[in-house]
Amino acid sequence: MESSEHGSSMSSAGVASGGTLPPGLTEEEAEEIQLELIKVEDEIQTLRQVLVAKERHAAELKRRLGISSLSEIKQNLTKGWHDVQCSNAYMRTSQTLGDLNRRVASSNLYLTASATFEEIGRSDAYKRTQETLSQAGHMTSAAFSSVGSAIRNRFGEMRNSPSFKSFEDKVENMKYKVMGQSNGEESNHSSTSNNAPF
Repeated sequence: MESSEHGSSMSSAGVASGGTLPPGLTEEEAEEIQLELIKVEDEIQTLRQVLVAKERHAAELKRRLGISSLSEIKQNLTKGWHDVQCSNAYMRTSQTLGDLNRRVASSNLYLTASATFEEIGRSDAYKRTQETLSQAGHMTSAAFSSVGSAIRNRFGEMRNSPSFKSFEDKVENMKYKVMGQSNGEESNHSSTSNNAPF
């Protein structure tokens, strides 16, 4: 009696939520499907709870073994890379690239270009160019160094010049005047407020 009441409430809930029954489906079939759906959803909920409990247990075991999240990530990455290297696609690609490399290295064009570069490296023109560039680099470095020294010396001379000292004195005097006035105003204000009757 209780199950039929539960079934009828399901039927009315199904009809209420969906409006009407889908074509070709009787009310009894709808009730059966509704009950099966409730059962499956209960099983899903139970499985979720079991999974959460298992994950907690696994985390506790890892903590007791001293396995940190970082070491676990490293282990997963290492395993993933190993799996990639063992995959057929990776092995075929690696083999293809190796074959291509061997063909290029043994081709006449590569051998000719390699020999040409070796000849260029041994040629007098290349050696003279390399020597010239090296000297130019040293000269540029020396020029920058002397320019830096000249600028430092010039600033030193300017700082010791009478006009700079005069300017420095004026700025210092202005600073004292401004600071003195602001301090004076504060002291006048505080003395006035102290003497003011309440």
